[in-house]
Amino acid sequence: MRRLASLQRLLIYGLSGPIIALNVWLLSVLFRYFQHPITILSVAAILAFLLNYPVKFFERARITRTQAVIIVLLITLTLLLILGITLVPMVIDQTIQLLNKIPDWLSISQANLERFEVFAKQRRLPVDLKVVSNQINANIQNLVQQIASGAVGFAGTLLSGLLNVVLVVVLAFYMLLYGDRVWSGLVNLLPSHIGVPLTVSLQLNFQNFFLSQLLLGLFMIVTLTPIFLSLKVPFALLFAILIGLSELIPFIGATLGIGLVTILVLLQNWWLAVPVAIAAILMQQIKDNLLAPKLFGDFIGLNPIWIFVAILMGFEIAGFLGTLVAVPIAGTIKGTFDAIKNGQTGDFVSVVTVAQDPPSDYDSN
Repeated sequence: MRRLASLQRLLIYGLSGPIIALNVWLLSVLFRYFQHPITILSVAAILAFLLNYPVKFFERARITRTQAVIIVLLITLTLLLILGITLVPMVIDQTIQLLNKIPDWLSISQANLERFEVFAKQRRLPVDLKVVSNQINANIQNLVQQIASGAVGFAGTLLSGLLNVVLVVVLAFYMLLYGDRVWSGLVNLLPSHIGVPLTVSLQLNFQNFFLSQLLLGLFMIVTLTPIFLSLKVPFALLFAILIGLSELIPFIGATLGIGLVTILVLLQNWWLAVPVAIAAILMQQIKDNLLAPKLFGDFIGLNPIWIFVAILMGFEIAGFLGTLVAVPIAGTIKGTFDAIKNGQTGDFVSVVTVAQDPPSDYDSN
């Protein structure tokens, strides 16, 4: 019996790896095939999760859910319209200017490298930057070709983006109204000891995670924009927004955004890149050490290594969208299994929690 039990365990452990790999491959294939509708549905679901906070606020004022959803939707559309009239054109204009400037910046960097190489040869230093210089030349040619080809399809991309925004808002509206019924129908297919903790864990993880990430990203944008303007950084608003949006990718996003902005500034002005990097890193440390602990709870029971594994697998399956939802999905799975293992079906601690909000605020509608 012991040998049989050990053989069964070995068989389970031996097959688990190939089965997981096969499932990951199948998910990546399905996502590539249905990429557009899955992306629209996922973004609409995230927006619905976030808008559920103000909807609940209006419901506490004895307003029906339908009226609360309509009010929140109108406020959201008003804010989007204001951003579309004021901020979006500025960002688009700066993005186009940046794309046009990058080849010139690369040429300046190449000239700086050549001067540095001459300086090194005069002092008999063993420095050979021909490989780097040739790579910069190749990048200049590729960028010029990409900019020329991308400008042709920019109008079509912009129109498609506007249509996608309309689809996301409409779907989020219906998800706020009828999403609980659809979800209840799906959860009822599962046993109650799985469906209930899955629902609670999903709400806790997605609502708290994305709300916290958005607030942290907004902090980076608001603080870095005046700093970059005071330093006379070119495209200050665009660079601050780039770092803030990269905050949506957990743990590594802000570092990647700061690194990219520093490299772009470095191409134009080596000395300006130093204060830019210092200011961005300083704001990142304030965010990570002062704000993030108050917005995020601990990732209880989820090892940081598994978090990075989840991010990598999410990127492999669904690209950028996968990196955004990888951590809350991992938190949902971990929180659900912990609740089932501990025999709890309702009140339990999720992997991603917000410290100042009690779990009772996230009951199902």
